[in-house]
Amino acid sequence: MIRAIAIDDEPLPLEILQAYCDKTELVSLERTFTKIVEAQKYLRKFPVDLLFLDIHMPKMSGVEFYKSIEQSTMVIFTTAHSQYALEGFNLNAIDFLLKPFSFERFESAVIKANEYYNYQNQKETAKPQYIYVRADYSLVKIAFPEIHYIESLGDYICIYLENAKRITTRMTTKTVYEKLSPKDFIRVHRSFIVPIKGIENIKGKTMIVYGKEIPIGSLYEEEVFKLIK
Repeated sequence: MIRAIAIDDEPLPLEILQAYCDKTELVSLERTFTKIVEAQKYLRKFPVDLLFLDIHMPKMSGVEFYKSIEQSTMVIFTTAHSQYALEGFNLNAIDFLLKPFSFERFESAVIKANEYYNYQNQKETAKPQYIYVRADYSLVKIAFPEIHYIESLGDYICIYLENAKRITTRMTTKTVYEKLSPKDFIRVHRSFIVPIKGIENIKGKTMIVYGKEIPIGSLYEEEVFKLIK
């Protein structure tokens, strides 16, 4: 079970979070705080896995507070002010809950936190068949079999999925390639990664992957032809 604390300068949101946490078996809400300084003292002695953190706080914002602590701690930001979503997202938040939020919305965020916690704490021998990327102000889980190809767009990548879906996220091609299984994916161009099982044919310096024509870069030709042999 994930150990968590909640921080909000208003008691009512903390009472709601406590009630919601009591309804789920995924999170143990250890303490609640209305003052950031008290939460800081607690965390020095009792580190937790997850923070429920209000952004708009007196003296120090939730964003400033989160920047000041160990960044391996997951965070779900809570606020009544939607304009803070982007800043929270840029801090690798698990999710962003806009007050007032329902139990169903809360539970969805907690499930993401639990899955990400298990993903981060899996054993070395474990080989997950999915990755997490950040898009639409939250974490998105993508199963390997869903991926048709990945294309670099400067500082972003676009992951094209089955059923013509796609997800754009701020990440380099190198970073996402390191997260993928080398048995299932191959980089064939500076800007393209493809699933090996999706390669339909190769002709000259192009290949067809799930019906899409993908170029083969000169630096990657040798690896591609090793795969064919």
